[in-house]
Amino acid sequence: MDMVYCGPVEPRWGRFLIERTTWDWLTGLLGRPPENAENYVRALTHGSTGKPDYQRLEFLGDRVLGLSIAQLLYERYPGEAEGRLSHRFNSLVSGAVCAEIARDIGLPRHLDLGKQARDDGAQDSDNVLGDAIEALIGALFLEQGFLAASAFVTALWSPHIEAAKIAPKHPKSALQEWCAAQNRKMPEYSVTRKEGPPHAMQFDVTVIVKGFDPVTATAASKQAAQTAAAALFLEKNA
Repeated sequence: MDMVYCGPVEPRWGRFLIERTTWDWLTGLLGRPPENAENYVRALTHGSTGKPDYQRLEFLGDRVLGLSIAQLLYERYPGEAEGRLSHRFNSLVSGAVCAEIARDIGLPRHLDLGKQARDDGAQDSDNVLGDAIEALIGALFLEQGFLAASAFVTALWSPHIEAAKIAPKHPKSALQEWCAAQNRKMPEYSVTRKEGPPHAMQFDVTVIVKGFDPVTATAASKQAAQTAAAALFLEKNA
């Protein structure tokens, strides 16, 4: 459905119109009315619509998010080594956390999706939601600059930072350390299944450690499936 803003439309908005409910949501989320509706409409538009979509803004927002989180962790944990900071960073910028935050702020109901993508469940896809919130960060960066975008990231991500009392260890790193301690060869990962539409792809990844039963996990990306398989292996065997 095309977005339509039921109120005065400023000329600089051009052909990009926005629903009143989405306008009000963005105003509350940003703390002020958006100045450039075009970028925010793009940030909420999926490629399945055939309209200008969020991909370029997601590319930009991903970098803004990464730098914001890196700076936040560097300042928040002055005594931690690079490796522990990296564990925290990888957890906080993961697709699962980004999607969780997108759900927390009510983003799914404002997504503009094509019929097939909506029927396929893209509105609740971690990949789609993670990309969309990064695109929103990109739009905010273009409109207000890095300081505003970083403050936005800090406000949304801080509860997740505070919830972690210690730096989490990435399951793949933990499995490598466990294998070394057990005098085992390093784990091997293989994709055993890949299917689904591009916006809702599912990967089965199997991790093999010699002397143990293979363990398989499913996720929306190869990397996430590898992580899930490592965690499941440790749960079963460590």
